[in-house]
Amino acid sequence: MENELVELFETARKAADAASSADGGAEESRCLDVLEQLKKFPVNYQILVSTQVGKHLKHLTKHPRKKIQAFATDLIEIWKRIIVKETSKNKNGNSDNKVESANVETVKAEKVQKTPSVKVEKVLKKETLKVEKTERNGISSSEKARKVQVDVVKTEKIDSVANVKIENIIKEEKQVSGMKKPPSRPAATPKLASMIKSNDVMRDKIREILREALSRVSGESEGDVLEEVDACDPIRVAVTVESVLFEKWGPSNGAQKVKYRSLMFNLKDSKNPDFRRKVLIGEVKPERLLNMTTEEMASDQRQQEIQQIKEKALFDCERGQQPKATTDEFKCGRCGQRKCTYYQMQTRSADEPMTTYVTCVVCNNHWKFC
Repeated sequence: MENELVELFETARKAADAASSADGGAEESRCLDVLEQLKKFPVNYQILVSTQVGKHLKHLTKHPRKKIQAFATDLIEIWKRIIVKETSKNKNGNSDNKVESANVETVKAEKVQKTPSVKVEKVLKKETLKVEKTERNGISSSEKARKVQVDVVKTEKIDSVANVKIENIIKEEKQVSGMKKPPSRPAATPKLASMIKSNDVMRDKIREILREALSRVSGESEGDVLEEVDACDPIRVAVTVESVLFEKWGPSNGAQKVKYRSLMFNLKDSKNPDFRRKVLIGEVKPERLLNMTTEEMASDQRQQEIQQIKEKALFDCERGQQPKATTDEFKCGRCGQRKCTYYQMQTRSADEPMTTYVTCVVCNNHWKFC
């Protein structure tokens, strides 16, 4: 019985594997026929536990073919009901056997108690011996009664354990079906172990300078940025940047030598870790480095200082000029508006009138008169 059940299941499994392909219509019907035979096959609790067919059949409940998946699910439910029904029957049968065994033991005990009184009347010498035998028999009967009770308790425990296992299997199936597979992450590009050499000594020198500068970023970063920095390859980024620079600027000792020096200085600057980090993680692309000014390469702190210097210089420049007044007495010859500012300066000798400089606020036209 068990071998036949296992052979039918193996046939169904092989047909299901063959039916997974796009043109597996014939194999699908063959698999359904074998599952129908499994459904009609006479099974019981002992066969299902010994063969573990139900456990292996769960694989077909996730089959891409909907018919095979539905049939396998129904078959598992049928076998589960058979297991639950037989375990409940065994539990009730054991309780009846317990009552019958208790009645038999009471009858035996009464017979044993009657035998001493009959034998005592015959011989006094043998009385003590026979009484001892009957007492021993009485003890053995009580021991048998205890053994019967222990057997009943064991069968009840086995039935309860079987029910608990079935419930756990059902819960595990529900949990597995409800669980979602974690999204698969794309494989990271492996880091280069050594520098990729070119046929030019000057180009290899620039690549080494870039690699040394970009390798310092991991020691300067911390927090959430550190994980992103560790995922980058300094050697690969250095080769990419140098290739773009050489393609657009030519050799480092040529006409663009000053630009090379400015870029290398800002990348190696110990006070400018932000620029190195942006180049390594790709926030600043190699193509953008070609047109970046020195101020754009500077660190955030340095850019704030440069902005403050510009504002201060602009303030000092405006403060050194002549004070300007706004008036509507002058008409612009270009736009015809009367929104103008003016100031006066003594440009000629002291006995001459002052020169007036007028600026139109609308079109920024300038003129003067004496």
